[in-house]
Amino acid sequence: MTPSFERLQQVLKKLPGLGWRSAERVALHLLVERPAALPELLAALREAAERVGACRECGHLAEGDTCQICANPRRDPSVLCVVERVPDLIALEKSGAHGGRYHVLQGKLSPLKGVGPEHLTLTKLSARLDAGGIRELILALGNDIEGEATCHYIQERVAAGRGVKVTRIGFGLPSGGDLVYADATTLRSALEGRKNYE
Repeated sequence: MTPSFERLQQVLKKLPGLGWRSAERVALHLLVERPAALPELLAALREAAERVGACRECGHLAEGDTCQICANPRRDPSVLCVVERVPDLIALEKSGAHGGRYHVLQGKLSPLKGVGPEHLTLTKLSARLDAGGIRELILALGNDIEGEATCHYIQERVAAGRGVKVTRIGFGLPSGGDLVYADATTLRSALEGRKNYE
């Protein structure tokens, strides 16, 4: 193989879900089987890189300051669903079970990995609660140890004393499972089966 092909394969391998063989297949597909698709792919990547950023309110993908969910007047601004990452938000949106707004933490607490409260968007979440108007905080984090620790921290340090109802989604997910891998029906059941978080 040529050095340029190997470089492309190495870059593709860094993408989630692509191992060495998958990266090789994608590279061969683009360069040999569908080279006419390359300009369109490059243009789409360039446009997304230039236009797409994080919503200043919730952290979701946005073109401009605010995402389509935060800008939608039909969404209930009093119910805030807290998720770990954008893919979790997208998975919940596909389920159609949540009619409120979101807050993306950009991770979860993990002392062993060096992730503390200062690495997450907890200060921004606190500011959103301080602004008022939120009656329920839905904690939609995975049910692993780190997810539980993050939920506990939010309950005790962020939401405590603010008069906000804190609920935790119910789980039809395996222990340690991530939201992004669950199907829409399971996520809908998890949201509908949420309980008060204590």
